[in-house]
Formats: sequence, structure tokens, C-alpha cells
Amino acid sequence: MKIALITDQHFGARNDALHVLDFYQKFYEEVFFPKIKEEKVQAVLMLGDTFDRRKYLNFNTLKRAKEMFFDPLAYMGIDVHILAGNHDTYFKNTNEVNSVDLLLKEYSSSFNVIDHPTEIYVGPHKICMMPWICAENYDDSMQTLKETDASICCGHFEIAGFAMYRGMPSEEGLDRGMFRKFNYTFSGHYHHKSSDGGIHYLGNPYELTWQDYNDSRGFHILDLDTDSLEFVENPHKMFFKLIYDDKNDSITDITNIDMGPYKDTYVKVVVMNKTNPYLFDKFMNNLYNVNPSDITIVEDFTDINEGVDEVVDQAEDTLTILNKYVDSVQEENIDNIRLKNLLKQLYVEAINIE
Repeated sequence: MKIALITDQHFGARNDALHVLDFYQKFYEEVFFPKIKEEKVQAVLMLGDTFDRRKYLNFNTLKRAKEMFFDPLAYMGIDVHILAGNHDTYFKNTNEVNSVDLLLKEYSSSFNVIDHPTEIYVGPHKICMMPWICAENYDDSMQTLKETDASICCGHFEIAGFAMYRGMPSEEGLDRGMFRKFNYTFSGHYHHKSSDGGIHYLGNPYELTWQDYNDSRGFHILDLDTDSLEFVENPHKMFFKLIYDDKNDSITDITNIDMGPYKDTYVKVVVMNKTNPYLFDKFMNNLYNVNPSDITIVEDFTDINEGVDEVVDQAEDTLTILNKYVDSVQEENIDNIRLKNLLKQLYVEAINIE
């Protein structure tokens, strides 16, 4: 018997951007559903943070999430068990009011939303299911972890010593010794995929921020009969780095770069050498013409002691700063999307002025 494990889907991330929803859909249509059908998966366990924002959800995001993920699962008749994560809960001290319970009631015949510590059976296999641990359920959670005789535990945990993102270990959280009793502990919450002994942070299924860049994303399939765990990688990327170096690269190489793959993506242009400003402007114009979602230019490494990669990850270009300022303006009469598009057009025109 095989089960699929997926977590931290964050429907609605990046302000409900349509291109991000399209990116999600490509993963579900081309990776997730073909694989679970091929492997004849009989149950899906979702380990929290199904939705991105605690306070509200965009109606279009909900519609798209149902069409690309929940409706196909319901149509297949697969049992689905959904943990409430911290992003799913309205209040910080209780899981009682949560988006997965309120928004997915129409799927109640095959979907099981779990907002308190409990045990479930998947076939003959007992699994301890632990939603987000908050003030209200802390004592119950600790007691359940101590008393359960399940061999598998699934949760939305903060466990000390594991990386929230690559290179960012958490110094606080639950003692990993609490989980030695389980053959497997699977957790959401931290987006970096990592394992230590029987504890596995599964990681989110797709890139969401620059901290996810070049870090494997996907989902897992657990074969309960053979006791084997398979990672199914998502090949689709949303964050890219382009190196510009007109000192060491030929004009032909620079001008013939295929910019098509960068449409609707997030791109950092790392300028190692810029000896020909006109050529650089042409390069940037070619990139802007395919309409990336965001472009960051990093070209000043003067008096920097950090590594170039660290600087690139932190730097922001003028257009990014302007967009953030637009987002910060709280005026009802301002159409932020139109204003951002206008700023982008003006910026493109400016860099093309000789």
C-alpha cells in the first residue's frame, strides 16, 4: 500500500499572483497526479499550511486550488487526511478556526481535516497525526506523542536543530529525542527538505522564495509494504540567476541567450563585468521583453566581505524597491498592479535611452 506525503502547498502565496498559480498547476498536472496514478497511491497525507494566509483567501485562488488539486483528488476517490498548519489557523493560540476545515467541507466524504492530535488508520497501519502545536493543544499533544504506539508520526512540527531554510537551523523547538520511538516521523513547516535518522522534513513542493533557489522541491511516496520512501522531484523552477560578463563572454553569446524560459519567473542578473553599457542595456532589454515577474540586478561588490552568492541573495534592484514601495502604499484609489506595470514600462524605456 502506498501513500503520498505533501506539505506546505501555500495556495495564495505571493499575493495570489496568477503566474504563481499557473506554476503550481504545472506541478500538479505534470508531476503529482501522473505519479500518484502510476504508483496507484491509495491515500494522501497533507502535513499543514495548505493555504498561505491566516486571515483571508482570494476567491480566485480557492477556485484554482480546487480545480488543480482538490477536485482531481475527490474524483479519484483517494482518502485524504489534512493537518492544520500554523498558516491555516485564524488564531495563534488555537486550531479551532482554520481554513482547511471551513473551505473544504464539500469534500467531507473522502477528506479528513485534523485540527487536534489523533490517530488514524491507513489500511492496517496506525499513524499518529499532529496538527500545529499551539497553547490550547500543547498538553494534549505532548500526551499523545508519549502514549501513542503508532510506528509513524506525521505533524507540522518545530524540531530543534533542523533547517527552516537551507543554512538556517532552528535553535528552538521540540527535542528530537521525543521522536525516537517512531520508525518514521514526517513533518511540514520547515521548507528545506532534510532528514536525520527517522525524522524527515519533507520540504514544500515548489519554489516560493529566493531562499528556495536551487534547493530540491517535490513530494514523497511511502510504500508501507516495502517500508521504502521515494522522493519525487519537481523539475519546474521559478527562480533563476543569470551571470553577465562581457569581458569573458562573446557578444554573440550574450545577445543570443534564449530569454524565453524566464517569462513569469524571478531573475537575478549578476554582473561580473560590464565594459560595454550599450551591450548590457541590450541584454536587459531582451530579458525585460519576455516579461519576468521580477528582476534583481547585482553589480556592485565593492567593499563586501561576504561571498558573492550571499550578496546576490540579499540584493535588490531599483524596480524591486519601487514595487515594494507601491505595495506599502495604503490608498484605496490606487491600482497597484497598473502602477507597477507603468513603472516597469518607464524603467525599460529609461535603460534604452542612449
